[in-house]
Amino acid sequence: MAEIPASMVVKLRKMTGQGMMDCKKALQEANGNIEQAMAILRKKGLATLVKRAERETSEGIIVSKISADDKTAAMATLCCETDFVAKSVDFVAAADALANFALACPANEDAENILETSVDGTKFNDILTEIVSKTGEKIQVGDFAKYKLDGHGLISVYIHFNKKVGTMVQIETSDETTAAADALKQTAADIAMHITATKPLSLDKEGISPETIEQEKAIFAEQVKNKPANIIDRIVQGKIKKFFVENCLLEQRFVKDDSKSVAQVLAEAARQTGGEAKIKRFVRFEVG
Repeated sequence: MAEIPASMVVKLRKMTGQGMMDCKKALQEANGNIEQAMAILRKKGLATLVKRAERETSEGIIVSKISADDKTAAMATLCCETDFVAKSVDFVAAADALANFALACPANEDAENILETSVDGTKFNDILTEIVSKTGEKIQVGDFAKYKLDGHGLISVYIHFNKKVGTMVQIETSDETTAAADALKQTAADIAMHITATKPLSLDKEGISPETIEQEKAIFAEQVKNKPANIIDRIVQGKIKKFFVENCLLEQRFVKDDSKSVAQVLAEAARQTGGEAKIKRFVRFEVG
C-alpha cells in the first residue's frame, strides 16, 4: 500500500470536506492520484461534485449540552451557506446530534476532533456527509468548546432565541452548597446572557493584550492631540480606564442593574449562600 504524504491528505480533505481517514484510505486505494481518490469518494457517497473549500458558511445554529451530573458542558456551531438550509428539518436534526457529539468528544476544543467522535457506533462525520449530500451546500462544524468542572462550581449556558449567538461560562465556588443554590444558578444564567449581549473582550485587564492596549492609547492620544500637552496623558489614562470597564467582563456594568459591576453581582449572590464565587472562564460564539 502506497505511503501517502499528510499534505496530500489535507489537500483532498479541503477539496471534499471529508474526514482525514476517509481521504487517506481513498488516496491509498488510488495510489496517490487525487482525481481518482475523489472519484472513489464520490462512488462511496462521501463527496459531492462541487469543490466547497472556498464557499462561505455564514449561516447556522449554535447548540449545547450539559452532562447529567452537571459537571461537563459543551457548546458548538454547525454552519452552512444559506438561511434556507439552516432552517431545514435535516439541518436542525444534524445540529441537535452535534450537541451530543460535542459533549462526548474527548478534546476540549478544535472542531476537527468532533468529526471522528463516535456516539452509539456512528461518527459525526457520517452525519455530516449525509446532510451535505442532501443539501448540496458546504456544511461544517465551526466553533467548539467543552468545559469540565475540576472542583466546586457550576457551568451555565445561554443561547439566544435565534440560535445564532450564545455563551458558556464556568464559575468556581467555595463549596458545593453555594454552587447548588438557586440564587447563584440564576445569577450565572444572567451573567451568561450578559456576555451574549455585551461581547466582552476578556475576563479582566490581564486578558487584554499589551498590543491592544497600546493601540487604544494611540487612538485616544490622536483624538485629544489638540489639548494642552500637560493634560493629554491624564485624558488618555481616563479613556483607557473606561475601555477596561466597557470590555473586561468583571468590570462591566451588569445589564440588569448598571449600578453594579458583574463581579459585584456575582459576589453578592454567593454571599447569600454564605460562600464565595468567581468566574473562571467564558466563551462566546456567534454565527455569521
